[in-house]
Amino acid sequence: MTQGSNGPGAAHRGSSPGPVQSLAWRDGALHLIDQRRLPLAFETVICRTAREVAEAIRAMVVRGAPAIGAAAAYGMALGARELAERGAEVRAGLEQIAAELRAARPTAVNLFWAVDRMLAVADAHPGASSSQLADMLLAEAHAIAAADAETCRAIGAHGAPLLPAGGVLTHCNTGALATVDYGTALGVIRAARAAGKPLHVYASETRPFLQGARLTTWELLQEGIPVTLITDNMAAYVMAQGLVQSVIVGADRITANGDVVNKIGTYGLAVLAKEHGLPFYVAAPVSTLDLSLQDGSQVPIEERDASEVTHVLGQRIAPEGVAVLNPAFDVTPAAYVTAIITEFGVVRPPYEAGLARIAAQAEAGPEERRAARG
Repeated sequence: MTQGSNGPGAAHRGSSPGPVQSLAWRDGALHLIDQRRLPLAFETVICRTAREVAEAIRAMVVRGAPAIGAAAAYGMALGARELAERGAEVRAGLEQIAAELRAARPTAVNLFWAVDRMLAVADAHPGASSSQLADMLLAEAHAIAAADAETCRAIGAHGAPLLPAGGVLTHCNTGALATVDYGTALGVIRAARAAGKPLHVYASETRPFLQGARLTTWELLQEGIPVTLITDNMAAYVMAQGLVQSVIVGADRITANGDVVNKIGTYGLAVLAKEHGLPFYVAAPVSTLDLSLQDGSQVPIEERDASEVTHVLGQRIAPEGVAVLNPAFDVTPAAYVTAIITEFGVVRPPYEAGLARIAAQAEAGPEERRAARG
């Protein structure tokens, strides 16, 4: 990506234009809020090629499993347009584009789900011309983005009744910036507040990339939701002091047995919540389920650059030459999870049967879903 007001990957400076929306398609390009710059600056990165989308995902311009999935879908659409404009065979070229997008972030399953869904569209129309296929893929990307907005509101509606009044602790960012425009765990908090439930959010800073400090607090302040920022090592203290009555997080992948792969630090919060008798909820769309994997030990954990740990806002805070371990995610065993909140309802233990049922419900058509609900 390049920076500049006119070229590919251009950044637009300005203030937040009303309700937060992590990504948008305008003027034939994908516009992304540059989440690396928040809260000190509001900038928009413009991606006009599939490669620029892949780099935006890799560099965490866009982050959060659902938002990554939607961005990847638009990356596939941009790639199809590039191929069609060059007169290349679109379907064959899409495989290489898909591989590049998948490699951008290996842990978040929504990315793989979105890329595979786009490839399925191409496979379903073998007789389409290159330009027709490019149009179909753009329409599918629009559908994925629109469905995410609807999905998150459904998650919010199912999860809102579960949160007790009072303090709620959340980790990383799971709001509009992590999705298209509403959020998963923060969507539940938004829905509960909209229903009149008095909540006060405690947001952990989420080292080393500080998504909680930089992004979650910014979103909640935008919406007037009471929030207190704490450092990651204060979680046990606020629980022991009775300041929080529940914990809610998102997920980047959920395996068949209910293990939850999420931002590093989630596992520790789950252990602390259990020790203090607090419910620990996970809010995630069905697209985050990976029932092909039995448990979290099978999930590849992304190891990110050491500079995220040794530097803060470009300033070195650790000595030169120190060894660094920087896994981006950890695995919370299902035994620590009180319930998983999806757009199709709340799943409680035993998770294997419940998640399989929810996944089957998601695959069914609207009429079958209505019949299942009776």
